[in-house]
Amino acid sequence: MSATAFPVALTDPQALDLAKAMLDGFNRHYRLFRKASAAAKQRFEAADWHGQQRAQRERIEFYDKRVDEAAERLQSEFKAGELSAELSQQFKLHYVGLLINHHQPELAETFFNSVTTKILHRRYFNNDFIFVRPTVSTEYIEVDDPASNPTFHVYYPTKDTLREVWRCIVERFDLKRPFEDLDRDLDHVLTAVEAELGDYLPRANFQIQVLSSLFFRNKGAYLVGKVINGYRELPFALPILHTEAGQLAIDTALFGEEEMLLLFSFARAYFMVDMEVPSAYVQFLRTLMPRKPRSEIYSAIGLQKQGKNLFYRDFLAHLRHSSDQFRIAPGIKGMVMLVFDLPSFPYVFKVIKDFYPPPKDTTRELIKSKYLLVKQHDRVGRMADTLEYSNVAFPRARFDDQLVAELQKFCPSLLEEDGGELVIRHAYIERRMIPLNIYLQEAPPEQIEQAVVEYGNAIKDLVAANIFPGDMLWKNFGVTRHGKVVFYDYDEIEYITDCNFRRVPAPRHEEDEMSGEVWYHVGPKDVFPETFAPFLLGNAKVRDVFMRHHADLLDATFWQEHKERILAGHVHDVFPYEPAKRFERQRPAIAHAS
Repeated sequence: MSATAFPVALTDPQALDLAKAMLDGFNRHYRLFRKASAAAKQRFEAADWHGQQRAQRERIEFYDKRVDEAAERLQSEFKAGELSAELSQQFKLHYVGLLINHHQPELAETFFNSVTTKILHRRYFNNDFIFVRPTVSTEYIEVDDPASNPTFHVYYPTKDTLREVWRCIVERFDLKRPFEDLDRDLDHVLTAVEAELGDYLPRANFQIQVLSSLFFRNKGAYLVGKVINGYRELPFALPILHTEAGQLAIDTALFGEEEMLLLFSFARAYFMVDMEVPSAYVQFLRTLMPRKPRSEIYSAIGLQKQGKNLFYRDFLAHLRHSSDQFRIAPGIKGMVMLVFDLPSFPYVFKVIKDFYPPPKDTTRELIKSKYLLVKQHDRVGRMADTLEYSNVAFPRARFDDQLVAELQKFCPSLLEEDGGELVIRHAYIERRMIPLNIYLQEAPPEQIEQAVVEYGNAIKDLVAANIFPGDMLWKNFGVTRHGKVVFYDYDEIEYITDCNFRRVPAPRHEEDEMSGEVWYHVGPKDVFPETFAPFLLGNAKVRDVFMRHHADLLDATFWQEHKERILAGHVHDVFPYEPAKRFERQRPAIAHAS
């Protein structure tokens, strides 16, 4: 059944009232979303890092709250769950009409889907009643006054004005805190751009384009744009940080698609950025990162529900144009999650099992709470983002029989067969990575060393972010295509501040020393870091590298000191680039003339 099969006359005035009520719900959501995002600038200027973290968590919760509010209103005022098929179609068509000239039509369509699917039965999840495909184009949407408030600003420097143009670019954002030495920082930027582009002036069509809003995350503000020099486009980002003296400094200059992909990685927290027309920001960012899916860009700028919607559309398109079968994912099977994948699709699907063998002592709700914690927390580039779905319908014919048997054995409460579809009631979807244990088995020595160093760095980044991974086995970490090590098994994570890090007590007598059992008391939150070694360091090559770089991870003092720093209110710095890239806090040897 399709919307074009049955022409619908817009004859019922209630349908328009429904559409207006729905759009009111969305407009309230986006107004609050923008307010929280815009306030990130004031929090950055005030160095209110705890407030920034709190706002980040709260903003993620906005969407579901507004969806619940809209669903309740439509039910109470219009009994929306009882609408006839014809009235439902009129409702949707009126809504489409209201989105003409709207600045966020794609988000409003997704909001419509979220509210409608909360009210209707799954059999109505088709093009007549929801937006299976986008209806309103986002091409060339502009703000009401593009002359004074464009999506991005364009600068046309000459050789004589280049330095002052960069100054203008930085000062246009009107940050209410002085720079420690902006002249020094501009010298660094000019030197870095020259190193990237060489003799880049004069050229025809030389311009610098900069998005009109700063991107805020953690303790940083990022100025994002691109240099266009003839036929070449060079993406760039300038991170602005607070110095120890409380002033501002441009910390480095990031160039090129690869560094932008790391900055906008799926393993990092969402940016806070004020956008009147989000689709225009996404379109601009795609020119910087053409290989990054639109779904991931929407998520990176805080619109993760839109990202989730686009991801699912991409997934359905992939299913239509592929023929391989879903299978049990390669690697060691987990005790809590059943993981499967589609070889031709770069993601894995994770389903919580119905029961867990000893020593696992957990529940489905507790596991879901851990995944929500990760969603709302600073992921510091070390925890993969997850997409959470309910009632996902897969084509049964595409499932390997062995996988179906595993699902029926371990997850029967989450399965439903509906004609030719296999419906999974709850699932998480994550980027596929090479499990670190498999990577270490197959890698040459130099890559083993790099991976082990990265593994320890990943744990230390998590510790700084107040996260104890719980199960630190190699199999629970993955290697990205950039060689970064990322954690992805969340069922045992805890806050560092909730853990009690202890040394193993000295044996009281010989019987204790010879005992194969734990002879000392262990509380539910007790952690003994020195006991990690037997589980992690059986491979001599791995042990040698680990002990040279990360032996402190086996010492309770390391963990306890970080816990005390966090409890004292310290908020760590997170750099989505290597420390070696940071500018020196002194004047470059060669200064550029004004």
